[in-house]
Amino acid sequence: MQGQTGCKLKILGISAYYHDAAAAVVIDGDIVAAAQEERFTRKKHDASFPVNAVRYCLKEANTTIDDLSAVVFYDKPMLKFERLLETYYGFAPRGLLSFVTAIPVWIKEKVFLKKIIHEKLAEIGHYDRHKLNLLFTEHHLSHAASAFFPSGFKSAAILTIDGVGEWATASLSHGKDNTIELLKELRFPHSLGLLYSSFTYFLGFKVNSGEYKLMGLAPYGIPGSEEAERYVSLIKEFLVDIKKDGSIWLNQKYFSYSTGLRMVQDRKWARLFGFKRRKPEDKIEQHHCNLAFAIQQITEEIVLTMAYHARELTGEDTICLAGGVALNCVANGKLLQKKLFEKIYIQPAAGDAGGAVGAALSGYHIYFGKSLNHTSSDMMKGSFLGPSFTNKEVEFYLQKYKAVFVHYDSFDALAEKTAGLIAEGHVVGWFQGRMEFGPRALGNRSILGDARNREMQKKLNLKIKYRESFRPFAPSVLAEDNALYFNLDTPSPYMLLVAGVKEDRRKPLPSDYYKLPIMERLYIDRSEIPAVTHIDLSARIQTVHKETNERFRMLLSTFKKLTGCGLMVNTSFNVRGEPIVCSPEDAYRCFMRTEMDYLVINDYLFDKKMQPAWQDKENWREEFTLD
Repeated sequence: MQGQTGCKLKILGISAYYHDAAAAVVIDGDIVAAAQEERFTRKKHDASFPVNAVRYCLKEANTTIDDLSAVVFYDKPMLKFERLLETYYGFAPRGLLSFVTAIPVWIKEKVFLKKIIHEKLAEIGHYDRHKLNLLFTEHHLSHAASAFFPSGFKSAAILTIDGVGEWATASLSHGKDNTIELLKELRFPHSLGLLYSSFTYFLGFKVNSGEYKLMGLAPYGIPGSEEAERYVSLIKEFLVDIKKDGSIWLNQKYFSYSTGLRMVQDRKWARLFGFKRRKPEDKIEQHHCNLAFAIQQITEEIVLTMAYHARELTGEDTICLAGGVALNCVANGKLLQKKLFEKIYIQPAAGDAGGAVGAALSGYHIYFGKSLNHTSSDMMKGSFLGPSFTNKEVEFYLQKYKAVFVHYDSFDALAEKTAGLIAEGHVVGWFQGRMEFGPRALGNRSILGDARNREMQKKLNLKIKYRESFRPFAPSVLAEDNALYFNLDTPSPYMLLVAGVKEDRRKPLPSDYYKLPIMERLYIDRSEIPAVTHIDLSARIQTVHKETNERFRMLLSTFKKLTGCGLMVNTSFNVRGEPIVCSPEDAYRCFMRTEMDYLVINDYLFDKKMQPAWQDKENWREEFTLD
C-alpha cells in the first residue's frame, strides 16, 4: 500500500460504539469532510456505526471504498476489552451485575469489530474486502493527532484528557512534524474526565452530555463562601489526590464507574456533602451551585498543573489540546490567562467525534509517513466540514410543507433585512453553507438574537431551546471587535475560550449580589450585552473571520452598521435533546415547533406568521430524550 507513489492517499477515519460516532475523509493530508452520525439519524450522541456519516464523507470526497488507501478506526477494542476484564477481576466480587450486562455485548459487538466494520461498509457500497487496508490506532493517539496535525504548529506539546480510552485517561505527548511521541499517560480508573462526569451525575445531569451544564452552573457558586471552600477541601481530602505533575489518584471507595451501573456511591457522597443526589428535574439550590463551583475549580487546577508539566517536559511554547475535557472552555480560558504558552490550539471536535479526524490523520502522517504540509494556519477550515445544500434542494425539501418564503437575489439585501429583524428583537434561525463538525454551532447552523436585549437570554432558553433557565449563551463577535468587548487578545474561532467582559462594558452590581436568590441574580443587568454576559461577568467567545465564514461575517458587519454593535447571541440550531440541524427539512421543522420568529436558509427568508398551520402532531418533547 505504501508503494502507491503518484496516487492520492485517501483515508477514511471512523469513531463509533461509545458516544458521538463520526466519520472523516482525508485526502493527501487535507481534511475534505467530517460529520457526526447524530446529525443524520437525529439521535443525540448516536454511538452506532456511522453509516450515514461515512456515506456523506465518501460522496463529498468523490470517492469509493475501493479507492481508499486505508480505513482507520479510532481505538483498539481488544485493549479496551483487556481493561474491562482486568478491572472486573481486580474488583471482584463487586460489579457482577455490570459484568453480566457488559460482557455479552462486548463478545457480540466489540471483540469481532473487524467483521462488523466490513459488514457495515458493505451496506454503504460494494468493495473488495480483501484489498481493504483496515487499521486501528490507540484512542489517545487519535485525540493527539486530531489536535496536533491540523494546528499549523511544526512542533508542540500535546495534552489529551477524557474519561477513558483503552487504558489511558490522559496523555502527554510531543508532536514534531509527522511524529507524536508519547511521554506520559494517566491510566484507568484514575481519570479527570470521569471525576468531572461523577459530579455531573451527582448534580442531576446526564453523563457524557451534561458536563457543559455543570460548567455553566459553576459560576452560580459563591466565590470564597464557606460552603464552596468546604466542598473543595472535602473533594481533595476524600475523593482525589492531585500529584505535582498533574496526575491524580481517585479513591475508588467513593466511585462505582469501574464495575457498577452508576458513577458514584450515592450514599457515601450524600454523607460526604450533606445532601442527596439531585434528580434531573429537581430545583437547583445554592449548595448544588457551590459544589459545581468547587469541582470546576479543582478541574482547572489539574488542567493547569498538567499543562505546566507538559511545558517542562517538552520545552515547547505551543500546546495542542483534545479529549472531552478540552471542551471545558473555562479551564481553557484560565490556561490562556496564565500565559504558559504563546499559542494554544484546541481541536473543535475535541470529544470522541474528533477521534475520526485523528484516526485518518494518524494513518496519513504516521502509518504512511507523510510529512506535515500546512496550507493554512488551521486545517480544520473553521470546522465547516459537513453537508451543504443548493437552493434547488432547499425548495425540494420544503415543498411538502408548502413553506412560504421570500427569495433574495442579493445576499447584501438579505443580510440587511435579517440584521434589521434581529435589531428589532426577533429570533432568527440561520442556516448557511456546510454544517459544523463538533458540538458548537459557529454560524452555519445557528439561532441568532440581539445580545443587547435584556429579555433575549430568557426568551431563548424558555421559548426557543426549552431548556434550563440558568444556561448561558455565547457571543459571536467580529474578530477585529473582540478586544472592544472582552478581555481576550487571541482569536477564538471555535467558541472554546471563556474570558471576562471588558470592565467598561459592565454595569455596577448590587452590593448584595451574591446574597440574592439564584434566579434573581440571573436577571440582574450586568453589562451592555446582557444576553451573553454570564453571571460571573464572563462569556464563551466565538471570533468570526472572513477566511472561514464570509456570509456570517457579512451579517455581523451589517448588524454593526445598523446598531454600532459588532456581535450577536449565537446558540446552536436545535431544541433541548435534539442534535444540531443538518438538512433544510430539519431546520424548518425546528423553526415551526418553536417560537422562533424568522428562518433564513441560503437565500430564502421564512416569516413564521406567513407559514401554513403546522400539521405535524409529533411532539419534540416526546421525540427527543432530555440531554
